[in-house]
Amino acid sequence: MLILLNSALMTPDLGLIFWTTLLFLALWFIMGKYAWKPLIGALKERENTIENSLRQADKTRQEMAELKSHHEQLLMEAKEERAKIIKEAKEIKDSIVAEAKEKARTEARKIIEDASAEIHNQKMAAITEVKNLIGTTALDLAAQVMGRELNNTKEQENFVNQELNKIKLN
Repeated sequence: MLILLNSALMTPDLGLIFWTTLLFLALWFIMGKYAWKPLIGALKERENTIENSLRQADKTRQEMAELKSHHEQLLMEAKEERAKIIKEAKEIKDSIVAEAKEKARTEARKIIEDASAEIHNQKMAAITEVKNLIGTTALDLAAQVMGRELNNTKEQENFVNQELNKIKLN
């Protein structure tokens, strides 16, 4: 350490200080005249570019937020439209089903009414046929009774029963 304290570098003389100062000032002047302006211009340009990029990023971020909001609104409208269409389709389906049920009920009623009318007509025809048969049988019996005189009621009953047994009912 003592060696370093005694060296010439540690105690510079006046000439060295003068030339060092002169070179420093010359370098400072040259740098100020030729290098500082382009360096400062480049730094300013870089600062402006970064500032513009930040502004553009903020603008893009804001546009993205607006687009996202618009997208969510469109999605909500689409969901509402889908729900509306499904509701309308269900209402149409329900009305078609109700209409088909009512038509089926009406047709069933008509078929039942037609069947009842047919049954009634056949019943009336059968009753008429039975009445005609009874009338014919009564006339035949009366003709036979007229042809043969029966003296007592017992004979009359036996005769009527014999004649009824001869008749075959369908």
